[in-house]
Amino acid sequence: MTRSRRAARGGAGRAPAPLGLRGGLTGLTGLTGLAVVAGLVSGCGIRATTVPVDVGPAPSRVSCDTPDQASGQGGVQGFRASVELVCGSQLVGVERIVPVPEKRVVRDPVALVAQALLEALEKSPSAQERDAGFSTGVPSGLTAGAPRPGDPAGAVRLSRKPEDLPPVALSQIVCTLAGNEAVSAGPGPVVLGGPDADPPRAWECTDAVRSRPESVPTLGELVRPSATPS
Repeated sequence: MTRSRRAARGGAGRAPAPLGLRGGLTGLTGLTGLAVVAGLVSGCGIRATTVPVDVGPAPSRVSCDTPDQASGQGGVQGFRASVELVCGSQLVGVERIVPVPEKRVVRDPVALVAQALLEALEKSPSAQERDAGFSTGVPSGLTAGAPRPGDPAGAVRLSRKPEDLPPVALSQIVCTLAGNEAVSAGPGPVVLGGPDADPPRAWECTDAVRSRPESVPTLGELVRPSATPS
């Protein structure tokens, strides 16, 4: 054996591992890592799945919490009432001093209070209320009128048919009027009608309406005309 051959064999050191063996080691390492991950997942009680899971809507970040707005309205002449606004896709009552309408064209006391509450609902929430997530869906220009002959006592005639209003707006109106003793004598439905001669209908402010105002029944329960004019 010549010196050149010995140098070549000695300087080469260890012979490199076959390519297939190196690939096998790499694959084995990857498989070992996957086995460890799988063991951790199974140990946590989590099953791998490719089926989409519906976890519901993301939690709302709005606070829906504002201080008593009535405390800062000491100079306003009106009455204290809870006005139902929308916050976090639900109805939340906000305490206010509701001003009495300046144009008192309606002499009926129930319609007068209803008109004041409608104007409070139509009014845009304050900056503080908007920051807390409050909004309103009641359209502007909506008015309340006295009941027609034959309507039950306490009925309120709106300038638009209640069933033609957006569902959220109708929910706000129903729950606001239902919570006021001047309009609603106690727990029970609110009787609303439109400007035409159609008989009024009754709507209730239930927990379902408050939690899902967009799903309020479009038509309320039909109220039979009264035998004696109101």
